[in-house]
Amino acid sequence: MQRPEGMHIATAPRHGLHDDRTGKGLTIALWIVQVALALMFFMAGTKKLTSDPMMVEVFATVGLGQWFRYVTGALEVLGALMLLVPRLAGWGASLLSCVMVGALIAHATVLHGSPALPVVLLVGLIFVVWGRRDDIAAFVRARAGEGLGLR
Repeated sequence: MQRPEGMHIATAPRHGLHDDRTGKGLTIALWIVQVALALMFFMAGTKKLTSDPMMVEVFATVGLGQWFRYVTGALEVLGALMLLVPRLAGWGASLLSCVMVGALIAHATVLHGSPALPVVLLVGLIFVVWGRRDDIAAFVRARAGEGLGLR
């Protein structure tokens, strides 16, 4: 295959996932953050789903009922699993970001505890959403095209 006149290998368009060092570094950083977040949310969600006494007390203080603990735990476990699936990682981080916004509201209004952990988790989740934004956009474009009958 011939390259267009004046186009060198270094300037040829790249196709594929993160061919340069910066992209590779970003991919590694994303996976490290995704795995760490998945572990944290899986543990937290499991504690909620297994009625850990501390979690029962926290949700009693929140005052929305224990059903809300189960919903929150299920969302955390689901989001943790999604973080480990490449095409779903951005969606999992988006879902868990909503959960963390709720946690921040609960800390600020009812729990009056330190919001440090939810803030750190939210920052990590926002990093994953940003890093996986192309996957999210591709999914939305594909679904929008289906909805418009373009596929």
